[in-house]
Amino acid sequence: MTMDTWRKSSYSGPENPNCVECRADNDRVLVRDTGNREHGHLSFSPAEWRVFLAEVRQGTL
Repeated sequence: MTMDTWRKSSYSGPENPNCVECRADNDRVLVRDTGNREHGHLSFSPAEWRVFLAEVRQGTL
């Protein structure tokens, strides 16, 4: 994953107020709440991010 700007989730929209954004930065994946950007972000290694996405896709989270 290579990104130089924040990207909003494709699931974000008027019907879903639970929006997140992510970006890759210096070998980390950063994730933040679109509605509360001032609260900072979470940071994951690429491996951690892949495991998280796989579990979300499998429905285990």
